[in-house]
Amino acid sequence: MASDRVLNFSAGPSALPNSVLEQATQGLLNFANSGIGIAEISHRSKEFLAFLDELESLIREQLEVPQTHRILFSQGGGTGQFAAVVMNMLARDVLLRPNLPEGEERVLDYVVTGSWSKTAVKEALKLTETVPNVRVNVVVDAKDNSADGASYDSLPPHSAYQFSPNPALIYYCENETVNGIQFSKAPSDDASDEELKKDETTFPFHLLPKDTLLPLVADYSSSFMSRPIPRLADHAIIYAGAQKNIGPAGLTILIVRQDCIVDVDAAVKLSRSAIPVPSILSYKYLADGKSVPNTPPVFSVYVSGLVLKRMKELGGPQYYEEFNRKKKEKVYEAVREGEKRGVYRSKVPEDRGGSWMNVVFEVVGDGAEGRFLKGAESKGMKGLKGHRSVGGIRATLYNAVTEEATDALVAYMKEFIETETQA
Repeated sequence: MASDRVLNFSAGPSALPNSVLEQATQGLLNFANSGIGIAEISHRSKEFLAFLDELESLIREQLEVPQTHRILFSQGGGTGQFAAVVMNMLARDVLLRPNLPEGEERVLDYVVTGSWSKTAVKEALKLTETVPNVRVNVVVDAKDNSADGASYDSLPPHSAYQFSPNPALIYYCENETVNGIQFSKAPSDDASDEELKKDETTFPFHLLPKDTLLPLVADYSSSFMSRPIPRLADHAIIYAGAQKNIGPAGLTILIVRQDCIVDVDAAVKLSRSAIPVPSILSYKYLADGKSVPNTPPVFSVYVSGLVLKRMKELGGPQYYEEFNRKKKEKVYEAVREGEKRGVYRSKVPEDRGGSWMNVVFEVVGDGAEGRFLKGAESKGMKGLKGHRSVGGIRATLYNAVTEEATDALVAYMKEFIETETQA
């Protein structure tokens, strides 16, 4: 079976390990020796609930999630969470501060570094348009600091960030899959402010409000489990769709600090600044129902669990951090070589926030992009076409993309340079 498979560089749904896919086919027929396939078994059966508990333990252990945070499983992906974080965090703020001083607003802070964070802002604006005393504040928009003032081609300098003094929410997207922009990993959880200032491509934790439970929300959809999460405990909410690094589409993973699991209905009764929350988007509803208040995406849960078991055996996020570093360095080196010879043009330079997960670049010349993609497909490589909104080439290097696949891509990129410069 594996011999018939191509090299998959798709940005999502994305590559999964062959060994896991082979194991999953067995579970489709007989899950956990129950005699029932995973796609058929009750989500309230003892076998499935035990597996769900194991999935939670695998995430908690490998990411070192403290007991101050719950791990919940949902659906709807990052797009669903664009709405959920606004609703739940506004409810939390109302319960903490039911009566604001005259003229004060509840502020939602957004760091915009690419297409997905821009979309998150649009959702927040739509939800709060008619809600009194709520304002959406764009802390920084990376395109304002770009070469042309319109593209997302780098991360903004720390001096450009303007956080609100007491926001109800602070949102950022750790990796932008469309544009190929990613925050660098902070040196350590206890790094000093001075250390954080040295690298302008890290998220500016040192600029956030001090001595408070931060309302910090991070979209980790396309980098979840690819390396350790810096300052995880300082986050109110971290969410991720499974379909990038750990499983099939359908499962959304939430890491939610306990104080953000609030009675959203009580908040609505207290203030018009709280938005009525559909049950399925309420973190309390999910937590009270132990992630199975309704039927979860059982197959996605199953495959994600298999992937995480394999990850643990290999060494967890620490292993993948070094593994993914090697892969991205090889691809960026090939892009730079192509730039020197006029064949490639980087969308986001590696040292200005270039993503480890999604390396985005252009192929220069009339018809050159089409030739590149056709040649790649002839060598068994698929999924390299860039997102329709930005074009170009996008080489996705998620956890399941092997070093051998990466080496094959790099060899082809270099071969293409030679072919184009000789033409």
